[in-house]
Amino acid sequence: MNKIGFDNEKYVRIQSEKIKERIANFGGKLYLEFGGKLFDDLHASRVLPGFLPDTKLKMLLEMKDEAEIIIAINSKSIEDAKVREDLGITYDQDVLRLIDAFREAGLYVGSVVLTQYAPLKGAKRFERILAKQGIRTYRHYAIPNYPYDIDTIVSKDGYGKNDYIETSRSLVVVTAPGPGSGKMATCLSQIYHDSLHGIKSGYAKFETFPIWNLPLKHPVNLAYEAATADLDDVNMIDPFHLEHYGISTVNYNRDVEIFPVLNRLISAIFGESPYFSPTDMGVNMAGFCISDIEVCEKASRQEIIRRYYKALLDVRKEKAPETTVTKIEAIMHNNDISISERKAVGPCLEKARITKAPASAIELNDGRIITGKTSPLLGATSAMILNALKTLAGVDDRVLLLPKAIIEPICKLKIEGLGHHNPRLHVDDVLLALSISAVTNPLADLVLQSLPELRGCESHSSVVLSSRDQSTLRRLGIQHTCEPIYETKKLYHSK
Repeated sequence: MNKIGFDNEKYVRIQSEKIKERIANFGGKLYLEFGGKLFDDLHASRVLPGFLPDTKLKMLLEMKDEAEIIIAINSKSIEDAKVREDLGITYDQDVLRLIDAFREAGLYVGSVVLTQYAPLKGAKRFERILAKQGIRTYRHYAIPNYPYDIDTIVSKDGYGKNDYIETSRSLVVVTAPGPGSGKMATCLSQIYHDSLHGIKSGYAKFETFPIWNLPLKHPVNLAYEAATADLDDVNMIDPFHLEHYGISTVNYNRDVEIFPVLNRLISAIFGESPYFSPTDMGVNMAGFCISDIEVCEKASRQEIIRRYYKALLDVRKEKAPETTVTKIEAIMHNNDISISERKAVGPCLEKARITKAPASAIELNDGRIITGKTSPLLGATSAMILNALKTLAGVDDRVLLLPKAIIEPICKLKIEGLGHHNPRLHVDDVLLALSISAVTNPLADLVLQSLPELRGCESHSSVVLSSRDQSTLRRLGIQHTCEPIYETKKLYHSK
């Protein structure tokens, strides 16, 4: 574990070069549709160990003087208060978060476009919020029978009705808080308006997965398929690329299905299309930067198992259809991937069976398995983290770093002062208590110094954790899964 399988520096270098090449091919201006997450791509960092979550951001920073960003958000997503599940915030909140993050990194955010605009309460309110912050906003409208009625789309009654977004740089990155935000339509609308203004510009797509020059059934590509099982995405050989070039490449069904229509749309704008396949549209060089294929294969198999557990929980929460689980089970079965490969699962469930209470287990980066059990004062995951830190620091397990004299007042405050029902300490409670103890206890200080060694570890719990504990494990860099079972029979599960 924690082995590197991806050359991040090489990727930043050659990906930047490829984008610059594409800009030049289109006469000096490129609208780049950015799929996936731009600066917190945790999926890529999990299946391509060595790929940093902010790698794409670093790549853009190589071109920051040439680049500006447009953030697209679907008006319906605002009205429906659509939530980004990995962060637990709504899409409109994430737009504000993205703007802050891009600006802090030194990238220029030119504007926000509200796609499929309708004068609904939420959309108008969001426009006012942006206007007060001095952020330019634009409106793009729904077009009947999009994207099939080419004549209407490429006319004054189609793209012509959209606001023309003012841009000033050669690379315009169009990104969004999530799928269905209208990134591609925004790019094509801009190219249409540029042509009316006598400006040469082009379109390309940047999505890391599936990786086009890896085999169709490679674990890295299968992990992407598992991650999108709820979206009906299926990896497939790009038939257009194979027919034109005689080379087998991997794409996914939605891009392959829409390519003939999209290509006609591009041809209607340009006069002719520069692309012969959906693979041609991409500028993804990730496949050329894998330095250890076995490391990436192993990491991807783990990711598929994690996605399986996530799907089980999503189905339990009515957040995904049962077919999501069925699809991932098929991927696992067809590729001989077993839950037993996730080493923390067995010891966790065995500890729960013996104690007849919730339990947790973590696989350290050196392969050792550490467990935690539920006690009157500590939750199982809190105990697991404490035990893991003691193991990493070489502190005897019998040593009480947090005696009752320290823990009990905190538990009392939680119940009597803050009105909580559960007195047990969460993971962050334990870490804060350790930090306070470290002032007078050298062993507590020693244990805390081992905290960075938890990054990249794999853990499992026999019950669903609170969102608070999940968040803390995520911040510690621990890859966590759980059984789709709640600790209590309550209908409402609070933080």
